[in-house]
Amino acid sequence: MEVLYEDNHLIAVCKKASDIVQGDKTEDKPLVEEVKEYVKQKYNKPGEVFLGVIHRLDRPVGGVVIFARTSKALVRMNAMFQDKTVQKTYWAIVEQSLPEEEGTLIHYLKKNQEKNKSRAYDEPVKESKISELDYRLLGRTKNYHFVEVKPKTGRHHQIRVQLSHIGCPIKGDVKYGGKRTNRDGS
Repeated sequence: MEVLYEDNHLIAVCKKASDIVQGDKTEDKPLVEEVKEYVKQKYNKPGEVFLGVIHRLDRPVGGVVIFARTSKALVRMNAMFQDKTVQKTYWAIVEQSLPEEEGTLIHYLKKNQEKNKSRAYDEPVKESKISELDYRLLGRTKNYHFVEVKPKTGRHHQIRVQLSHIGCPIKGDVKYGGKRTNRDGS
């Protein structure tokens, strides 16, 4: 586990693709537990260590995850996410050309709890939620396109679903139509 930033209130770590942030039905050790152990050992803390999960990244996604080390920091960071004062930026490699080099996608996402999967619709359907993101092409090779994505909403599997819906699945994301798996299985 790589610690990128740390103070008395927050800790930011690098999450590897295939790691989980919080526990799920698998018995894989979640990142939150690794970070708790790190804090406990580094600061010689007795008993249970508080660590608040501010946000998550999907299992196949690698990137920066920020945890709150105090309940006050958790409340403040949650408020920042709620007020949309935090700008989230993602990079993705997609298998197909985007419709434009830069644009906004607006869809209506409906989550299927049983399958842990979401579906995008062009028009509202029952129990769907509006989902919006901005994207920008950063570069391309013969087979792939490197895209910057800035979600305006935070829906279940949003980026994966919306890119797949326009025919541009993320490389290796077989759950949402990606044809090629990554070597690490993520």
